[in-house]
Amino acid sequence: MKVILLQDIKNVGKKEEIINANDGYARNYLFPKKLAIEATKDNLLKLQAKKTSEANKKQAEIEENKKIAAKIEKMTLIIRAKAGANGKIFGGITSKEVSEELKKQFNIEIDRKKINLKETIKNLGEFSAEIKFGDGINCKLTLNIQEE
Repeated sequence: MKVILLQDIKNVGKKEEIINANDGYARNYLFPKKLAIEATKDNLLKLQAKKTSEANKKQAEIEENKKIAAKIEKMTLIIRAKAGANGKIFGGITSKEVSEELKKQFNIEIDRKKINLKETIKNLGEFSAEIKFGDGINCKLTLNIQEE
């Protein structure tokens, strides 16, 4: 009997995978525990529609990330920080501060985990940070650290 798995099952298959299961196993274990449904024409069409919808959503997200990346490449983010006489910053600038400043200045929300600084910035001046959106979409953000 062909069934569509509704969850990952160890040694059986992954979620939304179509497998051949023994009739008894399907009727007595998979169906009562809501781990699978029968692979009828209707259920297969629903599964296909769901996969198509997810693919379209993923494609739209990739396009949006490309637009944001192109926008970020052109901009310079100015961050003001308190610094000592020799240009050393008190504390340091981390990806969290960069994320907050992007939100504040340009209204672009990027998770701090996607912002890659080589190390914490401890001096005034120009720096660059790499932003990794995933799916091979990366961009460079220019940071200008100025004294408050």
